[in-house]
Amino acid sequence: MRAKEDYLIGINFSRLLSIIYGRKLAKEIEQEKASISVGRVMTCVLGMVVEREREIRNFQKVPYYKIAGKFGKEKGNFQADWRVTEKSSVYQSPKLYNDVGFRKKSDAEELTETLQTKNAFVTEVKKSKTKELAPLLFNLAEIQNECTKRFKIKPDETLECIQNLYEKKLVTYPRTDARVLSSAVAKVISKNLNGIAKGMANDEEISGYVKKMVEEKYSTNLQKTKYVNDSKITDHYAIIPTGQGYENLEKLPDLQKNIYRLIVKRFLAIFYPAAEYNKVSVTVEMDTETFVANGKVCTKQGFLEILKPEKKKAKEKDDKEEEEGTEENLDILNDLKKGQALLLEGVEIKEAETSPPSRYNSGSMILAMENAGKLIEEEELREQIKGAGIGTSATRAEIMKKLEKIQYIEINPKTQIISPTIKGEKIYDIVAGSMPDMLNPKLTASWEKGLEMVAKKEIPAEEFMTKLENYIKSKINKLVIPM
Repeated sequence: MRAKEDYLIGINFSRLLSIIYGRKLAKEIEQEKASISVGRVMTCVLGMVVEREREIRNFQKVPYYKIAGKFGKEKGNFQADWRVTEKSSVYQSPKLYNDVGFRKKSDAEELTETLQTKNAFVTEVKKSKTKELAPLLFNLAEIQNECTKRFKIKPDETLECIQNLYEKKLVTYPRTDARVLSSAVAKVISKNLNGIAKGMANDEEISGYVKKMVEEKYSTNLQKTKYVNDSKITDHYAIIPTGQGYENLEKLPDLQKNIYRLIVKRFLAIFYPAAEYNKVSVTVEMDTETFVANGKVCTKQGFLEILKPEKKKAKEKDDKEEEEGTEENLDILNDLKKGQALLLEGVEIKEAETSPPSRYNSGSMILAMENAGKLIEEEELREQIKGAGIGTSATRAEIMKKLEKIQYIEINPKTQIISPTIKGEKIYDIVAGSMPDMLNPKLTASWEKGLEMVAKKEIPAEEFMTKLENYIKSKINKLVIPM
Protein backbone atom coordinates (compact mmCIF):
# COMPACT_ATOMS: atom_id res chain seq x y z
CA MET A 1 0.00 0.00 0.00
CA ARG A 2 2.84 2.38 0.89
CA ALA A 3 4.63 1.58 -2.37
CA LYS A 4 1.42 2.18 -4.34
CA GLU A 5 0.82 5.54 -2.64
CA ASP A 6 4.42 6.67 -3.21
CA TYR A 7 4.26 5.58 -6.86
CA LEU A 8 0.97 7.39 -7.58
CA ILE A 9 2.07 10.64 -5.93
CA GLY A 10 5.59 10.47 -7.39
CA ILE A 11 4.75 9.66 -11.01
CA ASN A 12 1.74 11.98 -11.29
CA PHE A 13 3.20 15.04 -9.60
CA SER A 14 6.72 14.62 -11.06
CA ARG A 15 5.34 14.46 -14.62
CA LEU A 16 2.86 17.25 -14.02
CA LEU A 17 5.41 19.72 -12.64
CA SER A 18 8.07 18.69 -15.18
CA ILE A 19 5.67 19.43 -18.08
CA ILE A 20 4.53 22.77 -16.65
CA TYR A 21 7.79 24.10 -15.17
CA GLY A 22 10.60 21.96 -16.66
CA ARG A 23 11.71 24.42 -19.35
CA LYS A 24 11.64 27.38 -16.97
CA LEU A 25 13.72 25.41 -14.45
CA ALA A 26 16.27 24.35 -17.10
CA LYS A 27 16.74 27.98 -18.13
CA GLU A 28 17.20 29.13 -14.51
CA ILE A 29 19.83 26.48 -13.72
CA GLU A 30 21.43 26.87 -17.15
CA GLN A 31 20.88 23.33 -18.35
CA GLU A 32 19.55 22.03 -21.65
CA LYS A 33 16.65 20.24 -19.99
CA ALA A 34 15.45 19.55 -16.47
CA SER A 35 12.93 17.24 -14.85
CA ILE A 36 11.31 17.72 -11.48
CA SER A 37 11.22 14.80 -9.02
CA VAL A 38 8.46 14.91 -6.44
CA GLY A 39 7.92 12.40 -3.64
CA ARG A 40 5.56 12.20 -0.72
CA VAL A 41 8.42 12.17 1.81
CA MET A 42 11.32 13.37 -0.33
CA THR A 43 9.75 16.74 -1.19
CA CYS A 44 8.82 17.32 2.42
CA VAL A 45 12.43 16.70 3.53
CA LEU A 46 13.71 19.06 0.83
CA GLY A 47 11.31 21.67 2.22
CA MET A 48 12.72 21.24 5.74
CA VAL A 49 16.27 21.74 4.45
CA VAL A 50 15.47 24.81 2.31
CA GLU A 51 13.33 26.47 4.98
CA ARG A 52 16.05 26.03 7.60
CA GLU A 53 18.70 27.39 5.19
CA ARG A 54 16.61 30.49 4.45
CA GLU A 55 15.87 31.00 8.11
CA ILE A 56 19.64 31.06 8.77
CA ARG A 57 20.34 33.23 5.73
CA ASN A 58 17.75 35.83 6.75
CA PHE A 59 18.67 35.75 10.42
CA GLN A 60 19.94 38.97 11.94
CA LYS A 61 21.80 38.76 15.22
CA VAL A 62 20.35 40.95 17.95
CA PRO A 63 22.69 41.95 20.80
CA TYR A 64 21.33 42.38 24.32
CA TYR A 65 22.90 43.08 27.70
CA LYS A 66 22.68 41.01 30.88
CA ILE A 67 23.63 41.99 34.43
CA ALA A 68 25.59 39.73 36.78
CA GLY A 69 26.22 40.62 40.42
CA LYS A 70 29.10 39.34 42.55
CA PHE A 71 27.89 38.82 46.12
CA GLY A 72 30.23 38.22 49.06
CA LYS A 73 29.95 36.48 52.44
CA GLU A 74 32.42 35.29 55.04
CA LYS A 75 33.37 32.10 53.16
CA GLY A 76 33.76 33.53 49.67
CA ASN A 77 31.63 34.98 46.93
CA PHE A 78 29.32 33.83 44.17
CA GLN A 79 27.77 35.19 41.00
CA ALA A 80 24.04 35.70 40.55
CA ASP A 81 22.21 36.87 37.44
CA TRP A 82 19.66 39.66 37.38
CA ARG A 83 16.18 38.94 36.06
CA VAL A 84 13.06 41.06 35.87
CA THR A 85 10.14 40.42 38.24
CA GLU A 86 6.85 42.20 38.84
CA LYS A 87 8.55 44.24 41.60
CA SER A 88 11.33 45.47 39.31
CA SER A 89 11.62 49.16 38.41
CA VAL A 90 11.77 48.14 34.72
CA TYR A 91 8.94 45.57 34.74
CA GLN A 92 7.29 45.50 31.28
CA SER A 93 9.59 48.31 30.14
CA PRO A 94 10.26 48.67 26.38
CA LYS A 95 13.95 48.92 27.36
CA LEU A 96 13.98 45.16 28.02
CA TYR A 97 14.92 42.66 25.32
CA ASN A 98 13.77 39.70 27.44
CA ASP A 99 13.43 38.74 31.11
CA VAL A 100 17.19 38.77 31.67
CA GLY A 101 18.54 41.51 29.39
CA PHE A 102 18.28 45.04 28.00
CA ARG A 103 18.25 46.20 24.39
CA LYS A 104 20.86 48.90 25.09
CA LYS A 105 23.99 48.74 27.20
CA SER A 106 23.29 52.23 28.56
CA ASP A 107 19.97 51.07 30.05
CA ALA A 108 21.69 48.13 31.76
CA GLU A 109 24.35 50.54 33.12
CA GLU A 110 21.63 52.85 34.39
CA LEU A 111 20.11 50.05 36.45
CA THR A 112 23.49 48.93 37.84
CA GLU A 113 24.17 52.47 39.08
CA THR A 114 20.99 52.40 41.17
CA LEU A 115 22.19 49.20 42.87
CA GLN A 116 25.39 50.65 44.36
CA THR A 117 23.61 52.11 47.42
CA LYS A 118 21.17 49.24 47.96
CA ASN A 119 21.45 46.43 50.54
CA ALA A 120 21.40 42.79 49.41
CA PHE A 121 19.50 40.06 51.25
CA VAL A 122 18.86 36.38 50.62
CA THR A 123 15.09 36.02 50.25
CA GLU A 124 14.84 32.36 49.23
CA VAL A 125 16.98 29.21 49.34
CA LYS A 126 15.57 26.16 47.53
CA LYS A 127 17.35 22.82 47.91
CA SER A 128 16.38 19.68 46.03
CA LYS A 129 17.62 16.22 45.10
CA THR A 130 16.88 14.89 41.64
CA LYS A 131 17.32 11.56 39.88
CA GLU A 132 17.91 10.87 36.21
CA LEU A 133 17.39 7.41 34.72
CA ALA A 134 19.40 6.02 31.82
CA PRO A 135 17.98 6.93 28.39
CA LEU A 136 15.80 4.50 26.47
CA LEU A 137 17.44 1.96 24.18
CA PHE A 138 18.42 2.65 20.58
CA ASN A 139 16.02 2.45 17.69
CA LEU A 140 17.39 2.98 14.19
CA ALA A 141 16.83 6.76 14.15
CA GLU A 142 18.56 7.29 17.51
CA ILE A 143 21.62 5.19 16.64
CA GLN A 144 21.87 6.90 13.24
CA ASN A 145 21.84 10.31 14.93
CA GLU A 146 24.41 9.17 17.52
CA CYS A 147 26.75 7.78 14.85
CA THR A 148 26.51 10.96 12.79
CA LYS A 149 27.54 12.98 15.87
CA ARG A 150 30.33 10.66 16.97
CA PHE A 151 31.75 9.24 13.74
CA LYS A 152 30.53 11.79 11.14
CA ILE A 153 28.97 9.11 8.94
CA LYS A 154 25.74 9.18 6.94
CA PRO A 155 22.61 7.38 8.22
CA ASP A 156 22.74 4.85 5.36
CA GLU A 157 26.33 3.96 6.39
CA THR A 158 25.15 3.43 9.97
CA LEU A 159 22.33 1.16 8.76
CA GLU A 160 24.78 -0.79 6.60
CA CYS A 161 27.08 -1.32 9.61
CA ILE A 162 24.25 -2.41 11.94
CA GLN A 163 22.78 -4.66 9.25
CA ASN A 164 26.15 -6.41 9.11
CA LEU A 165 26.20 -6.73 12.92
CA TYR A 166 22.71 -8.24 12.67
CA GLU A 167 23.79 -10.71 9.99
CA LYS A 168 26.74 -11.70 12.20
CA LYS A 169 24.18 -12.39 14.99
CA LEU A 170 25.69 -9.69 17.26
CA VAL A 171 22.62 -7.42 17.51
CA THR A 172 18.86 -7.68 17.08
CA TYR A 173 16.91 -6.50 14.02
CA PRO A 174 18.00 -2.93 13.12
CA ARG A 175 15.03 -1.49 11.17
CA THR A 176 12.95 -0.68 14.22
CA ASP A 177 11.14 2.40 15.53
CA ALA A 178 10.81 1.01 19.07
CA ARG A 179 13.12 2.06 21.91
CA VAL A 180 11.79 -0.44 24.44
CA LEU A 181 11.71 -4.21 24.91
CA SER A 182 8.75 -6.55 24.89
CA SER A 183 7.81 -8.23 28.17
CA ALA A 184 8.67 -11.62 26.62
CA VAL A 185 12.23 -10.49 25.80
CA ALA A 186 12.62 -8.84 29.21
CA LYS A 187 11.90 -12.17 30.95
CA VAL A 188 14.94 -13.82 29.34
CA ILE A 189 17.26 -10.80 29.24
CA SER A 190 19.81 -12.49 31.50
CA LYS A 191 20.79 -14.63 28.47
CA ASN A 192 21.97 -11.48 26.67
CA LEU A 193 23.85 -10.29 29.76
CA ASN A 194 25.54 -13.66 30.33
CA GLY A 195 26.54 -13.77 26.67
CA ILE A 196 28.13 -10.29 26.88
CA ALA A 197 29.97 -11.27 30.09
CA LYS A 198 31.55 -14.29 28.37
CA GLY A 199 31.96 -12.90 24.87
CA MET A 200 33.51 -9.58 25.93
CA ALA A 201 35.61 -10.87 28.84
CA ASN A 202 38.75 -9.53 27.16
CA ASP A 203 37.30 -6.03 26.79
CA GLU A 204 38.49 -4.33 29.96
CA GLU A 205 35.93 -1.49 29.91
CA ILE A 206 32.82 -3.56 29.10
CA SER A 207 33.77 -6.45 31.40
CA GLY A 208 34.34 -3.88 34.17
CA TYR A 209 30.76 -2.62 33.81
CA VAL A 210 29.38 -6.17 33.89
CA LYS A 211 31.55 -7.06 36.89
CA LYS A 212 30.24 -4.03 38.81
CA MET A 213 26.65 -5.09 38.05
CA VAL A 214 27.35 -8.47 39.65
CA GLU A 215 29.28 -7.08 42.65
CA GLU A 216 26.70 -4.38 43.41
CA LYS A 217 23.83 -6.84 42.76
CA TYR A 218 22.03 -4.53 40.32
CA SER A 219 18.59 -5.89 39.44
CA THR A 220 18.11 -7.43 36.00
CA ASN A 221 14.32 -7.45 36.37
CA LEU A 222 13.09 -4.86 33.85
CA GLN A 223 9.40 -5.78 33.88
CA LYS A 224 8.09 -2.70 35.70
CA THR A 225 10.53 -0.19 34.23
CA LYS A 226 10.17 2.32 31.39
CA TYR A 227 12.36 0.07 29.24
CA VAL A 228 9.59 -2.52 28.77
CA ASN A 229 6.34 -1.58 27.05
CA ASP A 230 4.50 -3.93 24.71
CA SER A 231 2.15 -1.16 23.53
CA LYS A 232 5.07 0.79 22.01
CA ILE A 233 6.25 -2.09 19.86
CA THR A 234 4.82 -2.73 16.40
CA ASP A 235 6.97 -5.29 14.59
CA HIS A 236 10.33 -5.21 16.37
CA TYR A 237 11.70 -4.14 19.75
CA ALA A 238 14.76 -1.92 20.35
CA ILE A 239 18.25 -2.67 19.02
CA ILE A 240 20.20 -4.57 21.69
CA PRO A 241 23.19 -6.94 21.76
CA THR A 242 22.15 -10.58 21.44
CA GLY A 243 25.00 -11.90 23.59
CA GLN A 244 25.96 -14.13 20.63
CA GLY A 245 28.13 -14.05 17.52
CA TYR A 246 31.40 -13.18 19.27
CA GLU A 247 33.38 -15.43 16.97
CA ASN A 248 32.77 -12.71 14.33
CA LEU A 249 33.55 -9.62 16.43
CA GLU A 250 37.34 -9.43 16.03
CA LYS A 251 37.12 -9.75 12.25
CA LEU A 252 34.93 -6.65 11.93
CA PRO A 253 36.24 -3.23 10.79
CA ASP A 254 36.92 -0.73 13.61
CA LEU A 255 33.85 1.39 12.78
CA GLN A 256 31.52 -1.59 13.19
CA LYS A 257 33.23 -2.57 16.45
CA ASN A 258 32.76 0.97 17.76
CA ILE A 259 29.07 0.99 16.81
CA TYR A 260 28.63 -2.38 18.50
CA ARG A 261 30.24 -1.01 21.67
CA LEU A 262 27.79 1.93 21.60
CA ILE A 263 24.85 -0.50 21.49
CA VAL A 264 26.32 -2.62 24.30
CA LYS A 265 26.91 0.43 26.53
CA ARG A 266 23.40 1.80 25.98
CA PHE A 267 22.04 -1.66 26.86
CA LEU A 268 24.12 -2.11 30.02
CA ALA A 269 23.25 1.42 31.21
CA ILE A 270 19.57 0.52 31.72
CA PHE A 271 20.57 -1.91 34.51
CA TYR A 272 22.57 0.74 36.37
CA PRO A 273 20.96 2.99 39.01
CA ALA A 274 19.81 6.53 38.30
CA ALA A 275 22.28 9.41 38.41
CA GLU A 276 21.61 11.61 41.47
CA TYR A 277 22.08 15.36 41.80
CA ASN A 278 21.95 17.94 44.55
CA LYS A 279 20.60 21.31 43.43
CA VAL A 280 20.30 24.64 45.19
CA SER A 281 18.69 27.83 43.92
CA VAL A 282 19.17 31.12 45.75
CA THR A 283 17.24 34.38 45.27
CA VAL A 284 18.91 37.63 46.29
CA GLU A 285 16.96 40.88 46.42
CA MET A 286 18.25 44.44 46.37
CA ASP A 287 15.25 46.66 47.02
CA THR A 288 13.05 46.06 43.93
CA GLU A 289 15.63 44.10 41.90
CA THR A 290 16.15 40.32 41.92
CA PHE A 291 19.22 38.15 41.28
CA VAL A 292 19.21 34.35 41.02
CA ALA A 293 22.08 31.87 41.45
CA ASN A 294 22.03 28.11 40.92
CA GLY A 295 24.33 25.29 41.93
CA LYS A 296 24.26 21.66 40.87
CA VAL A 297 26.48 18.67 41.58
CA CYS A 298 26.26 14.99 40.67
CA THR A 299 26.40 13.01 43.93
CA LYS A 300 26.02 9.53 42.41
CA GLN A 301 27.06 8.79 38.85
CA GLY A 302 24.88 5.72 38.37
CA PHE A 303 24.45 5.04 34.64
CA LEU A 304 26.68 8.05 33.79
CA GLU A 305 29.62 5.82 34.66
CA ILE A 306 28.86 4.05 31.35
CA LEU A 307 27.29 6.84 29.29
CA LYS A 308 29.72 9.60 30.12
CA PRO A 309 28.28 13.05 29.32
CA GLU A 310 29.51 14.62 26.09
CA LYS A 311 31.67 17.74 26.26
CA LYS A 312 29.54 20.69 25.23
CA LYS A 313 30.52 23.62 23.06
CA ALA A 314 31.45 26.83 24.90
CA LYS A 315 28.11 28.60 24.25
CA GLU A 316 26.02 25.52 25.15
CA LYS A 317 28.09 25.12 28.31
CA ASP A 318 27.58 28.76 29.33
CA ASP A 319 23.82 28.57 28.74
CA LYS A 320 23.50 25.34 30.73
CA GLU A 321 25.60 26.66 33.61
CA GLU A 322 23.49 29.81 33.75
CA GLU A 323 20.30 27.74 33.89
CA GLU A 324 21.42 24.93 36.22
CA GLY A 325 24.48 26.30 37.95
CA THR A 326 27.94 24.90 38.54
CA GLU A 327 29.51 22.57 41.06
CA GLU A 328 31.76 25.39 42.33
CA ASN A 329 28.69 27.44 43.32
CA LEU A 330 27.10 24.65 45.32
CA ASP A 331 29.15 24.74 48.54
CA ILE A 332 28.83 28.52 48.92
CA LEU A 333 25.11 28.56 48.10
CA ASN A 334 24.41 25.64 50.44
CA ASP A 335 25.54 27.68 53.43
CA LEU A 336 23.26 30.63 52.76
CA LYS A 337 20.23 31.28 54.95
CA LYS A 338 17.03 33.15 54.22
CA GLY A 339 17.28 36.75 55.46
CA GLN A 340 21.10 36.74 55.41
CA ALA A 341 22.70 40.06 54.42
CA LEU A 342 25.26 40.02 51.60
CA LEU A 343 27.82 42.47 50.28
CA LEU A 344 27.63 43.51 46.63
CA GLU A 345 31.28 43.26 45.59
CA GLY A 346 30.78 44.18 41.94
CA VAL A 347 28.45 44.29 38.96
CA GLU A 348 29.29 43.15 35.44
CA ILE A 349 27.40 43.81 32.23
CA LYS A 350 27.63 40.89 29.83
CA GLU A 351 26.93 41.25 26.12
CA ALA A 352 24.92 38.40 24.62
CA GLU A 353 23.33 37.88 21.23
CA THR A 354 20.59 35.81 19.67
CA SER A 355 21.69 32.79 17.64
CA PRO A 356 20.35 31.44 14.35
CA PRO A 357 19.00 27.89 14.30
CA SER A 358 21.54 25.19 13.45
CA ARG A 359 21.60 23.50 10.05
CA TYR A 360 20.46 19.92 10.03
CA ASN A 361 23.10 17.24 9.84
CA SER A 362 22.28 13.85 8.37
CA GLY A 363 21.64 12.39 11.85
CA SER A 364 19.49 15.21 13.25
CA MET A 365 17.44 15.14 10.02
CA ILE A 366 16.59 11.49 10.71
CA LEU A 367 15.26 12.51 14.15
CA ALA A 368 13.35 15.45 12.66
CA MET A 369 11.74 13.09 10.11
CA GLU A 370 10.83 10.67 12.89
CA ASN A 371 9.05 13.51 14.69
CA ALA A 372 7.20 15.01 11.71
CA GLY A 373 9.60 17.84 11.05
CA LYS A 374 10.36 18.81 14.63
CA LEU A 375 13.96 18.45 15.73
CA ILE A 376 13.41 17.71 19.41
CA GLU A 377 16.58 17.47 21.48
CA GLU A 378 14.87 16.43 24.72
CA GLU A 379 14.86 12.65 24.82
CA GLU A 380 11.69 12.12 26.92
CA LEU A 381 9.69 14.63 24.88
CA ARG A 382 10.70 12.88 21.65
CA GLU A 383 9.15 9.68 22.96
CA GLN A 384 5.90 11.41 24.01
CA ILE A 385 5.10 12.89 20.60
CA LYS A 386 6.29 9.94 18.55
CA GLY A 387 3.81 8.25 16.26
CA ALA A 388 3.41 10.90 13.56
CA GLY A 389 6.71 10.63 11.72
CA ILE A 390 7.47 10.95 8.02
CA GLY A 391 8.94 7.96 6.24
CA THR A 392 9.86 4.76 8.06
CA SER A 393 12.98 3.63 9.87
CA ALA A 394 13.86 1.53 6.82
CA THR A 395 13.45 4.33 4.24
CA ARG A 396 14.61 7.61 5.84
CA ALA A 397 18.32 7.20 5.08
CA GLU A 398 17.55 6.22 1.47
CA ILE A 399 15.42 9.35 0.99
CA MET A 400 18.37 11.57 1.94
CA LYS A 401 20.65 9.53 -0.27
CA LYS A 402 18.30 10.08 -3.22
CA LEU A 403 18.02 13.85 -2.58
CA GLU A 404 21.81 14.04 -2.63
CA LYS A 405 22.07 11.87 -5.76
CA ILE A 406 19.64 14.03 -7.77
CA GLN A 407 21.55 17.12 -6.55
CA TYR A 408 18.75 18.75 -4.55
CA ILE A 409 20.90 18.75 -1.38
CA GLU A 410 24.60 18.56 -0.48
CA ILE A 411 25.96 16.71 2.57
CA ASN A 412 29.37 17.82 3.80
CA PRO A 413 31.47 14.61 4.05
CA LYS A 414 33.41 15.87 7.10
CA THR A 415 30.66 17.45 9.19
CA GLN A 416 27.55 15.76 7.68
CA ILE A 417 25.89 19.22 7.56
CA ILE A 418 23.06 19.38 5.00
CA SER A 419 22.60 22.36 2.64
CA PRO A 420 20.25 22.79 -0.34
CA THR A 421 21.72 23.23 -3.83
CA ILE A 422 20.59 26.07 -6.13
CA LYS A 423 18.59 23.45 -8.03
CA GLY A 424 17.02 22.23 -4.78
CA GLU A 425 15.92 25.75 -3.87
CA LYS A 426 14.40 26.29 -7.33
CA ILE A 427 12.46 23.02 -7.01
CA TYR A 428 11.28 24.13 -3.56
CA ASP A 429 9.98 27.42 -5.02
CA ILE A 430 8.11 25.56 -7.78
CA VAL A 431 6.41 23.21 -5.30
CA ALA A 432 5.70 26.07 -2.87
CA GLY A 433 3.94 27.98 -5.65
CA SER A 434 1.97 25.06 -7.08
CA MET A 435 1.24 22.51 -4.34
CA PRO A 436 2.57 23.95 -1.04
CA ASP A 437 1.00 21.30 1.20
CA MET A 438 3.50 18.78 -0.25
CA LEU A 439 6.12 20.63 1.81
CA ASN A 440 4.16 20.30 5.05
CA PRO A 441 5.49 17.57 7.38
CA LYS A 442 2.11 17.36 9.12
CA LEU A 443 0.37 16.37 5.87
CA THR A 444 3.04 13.77 5.11
CA ALA A 445 2.73 12.45 8.67
CA SER A 446 -1.06 12.25 8.29
CA TRP A 447 -0.66 10.05 5.18
CA GLU A 448 1.73 7.91 7.22
CA LYS A 449 -0.90 7.66 9.95
CA GLY A 450 -3.47 6.60 7.35
CA LEU A 451 -1.19 3.80 6.14
CA GLU A 452 -0.79 2.67 9.73
CA MET A 453 -4.59 2.61 10.19
CA VAL A 454 -4.94 0.45 7.07
CA ALA A 455 -2.28 -1.94 8.42
CA LYS A 456 -4.20 -2.19 11.72
CA LYS A 457 -7.48 -2.67 9.81
CA GLU A 458 -8.93 0.45 11.45
CA ILE A 459 -10.00 1.72 8.00
CA PRO A 460 -10.46 -0.27 4.76
CA ALA A 461 -7.73 0.03 2.12
CA GLU A 462 -10.34 1.15 -0.44
CA GLU A 463 -11.27 4.18 1.68
CA PHE A 464 -7.61 5.22 1.93
CA MET A 465 -7.05 4.80 -1.83
CA THR A 466 -10.19 6.80 -2.67
CA LYS A 467 -8.95 9.70 -0.54
CA LEU A 468 -5.52 9.49 -2.15
CA GLU A 469 -6.88 9.44 -5.70
CA ASN A 470 -9.19 12.38 -4.95
CA TYR A 471 -6.24 14.32 -3.52
CA ILE A 472 -4.12 13.68 -6.63
CA LYS A 473 -6.98 14.60 -8.98
CA SER A 474 -7.65 17.85 -7.09
CA LYS A 475 -4.01 18.90 -7.48
CA ILE A 476 -3.97 18.08 -11.19
CA ASN A 477 -7.29 19.90 -11.81
CA LYS A 478 -5.98 22.97 -9.99
CA LEU A 479 -2.84 23.23 -12.15
CA VAL A 480 -4.09 22.06 -15.53
CA ILE A 481 -6.14 24.62 -17.48
CA PRO A 482 -9.20 22.91 -19.07
CA MET A 483 -9.07 22.92 -22.90
